[in-house]
Amino acid sequence: MEKRVGMEASIAVAEAAGLCDPDAIAAYPITPQTHIVEHLSELVADGVVDAEFVPVESEHSAISVCCGTSAAGARTFTATSSQGLALMHEILFIVPALRLPIVMTVANRTLSGPISIWNDHSDIMAERDIGWVQIFAENGQEALDLTIWAFRLAEDKRVSLPVIVNFDGFILTHMIEPMMMPDREMVQKFLPPFEPLQRLDVDHPITMGPVGIPSIFTETKKAHQEVLTNSLGPIVETLEEFSKHFKRSYKPVETYQADDAEVLLLTMGSLGETAMTAVDMRRKKGDKVGLVRLRLWRPFPFADLVRAIGNVKVLGVIDRAVSVGGPPGPVCSEVKSAFYNRPAQPQIASFVIGLGGRDVPIDDYDAIFDELLAINKGAAVREPVIVGLRE
Repeated sequence: MEKRVGMEASIAVAEAAGLCDPDAIAAYPITPQTHIVEHLSELVADGVVDAEFVPVESEHSAISVCCGTSAAGARTFTATSSQGLALMHEILFIVPALRLPIVMTVANRTLSGPISIWNDHSDIMAERDIGWVQIFAENGQEALDLTIWAFRLAEDKRVSLPVIVNFDGFILTHMIEPMMMPDREMVQKFLPPFEPLQRLDVDHPITMGPVGIPSIFTETKKAHQEVLTNSLGPIVETLEEFSKHFKRSYKPVETYQADDAEVLLLTMGSLGETAMTAVDMRRKKGDKVGLVRLRLWRPFPFADLVRAIGNVKVLGVIDRAVSVGGPPGPVCSEVKSAFYNRPAQPQIASFVIGLGGRDVPIDDYDAIFDELLAINKGAAVREPVIVGLRE
């Protein structure tokens, strides 16, 4: 059964994690993630969730504890943001190398400097290559749902990899929304008991994480690449199972008003809903514009994206992070690689918006669509275009 509730998205994520019956939660508070672990600590203290809650002295310690509990066979959850995610950096690579199915929520927040507690995607883009499955939520309901799904995917023996669920700090984390909250019985029917692929056991000792000497290191990295790439099949399969069970559908790539579009815009995270409003407004003016919403970040859904774009000649890609001194934004760079050497390659324009929590009003989308429509009529592609700069 499900019930309709009005709830802050962070609290909903904590409730969802609790419904998954984690055995261990290790966390350190950092804005704007703090409400998640605070509420989980209350659920544990009140006996609602039967888990070991481990308060630690840093995010580095939090992810290290999670490594230990997951390796011992415990269903494990944590959450962090921004500088906290950066402090975990050293250990984040170790988790998937040990095939530990930890689930982590990242409340996306900009990385310093200058110091900023507000939202953009610079924190997770700095951790692009850590080898975790990474997915983005567009609203509170998605953050709730994807938390439940993440445990199912991570613990699938074909995958056995950690999963990060990203949702935008403050814009989503602190937003009170109406959403559907399942009960524990409904979640348990979707999420089977955790059976580790391997575990540390004094009665059946194994070695985990030994030194990778040169004669085996390349092969282990190739194996990691293959298991993460091949997780796309189980990702699609488990998302379809989620849809059948909870009647809410999620796909790695989704489109809006794209069937007859002449130009498309691509977004990730919470910007998608505002972008849909902008698309509707331009459609009323007669402009054939559409939207592509990229939900799955790793493994990158290359084929799904190419199918979604179809034969559209102009594609704008929005980034909420800057690859300083490098190519356009990291998402745009990835999208361009998806079309490399393909005969029907669209013109791709890069747009950087919403850095450090700056608002992205409808006017900004209008300016982007004006640029894309001009390119469609023969104007040159400028890149990258930083939208919303103050004079």
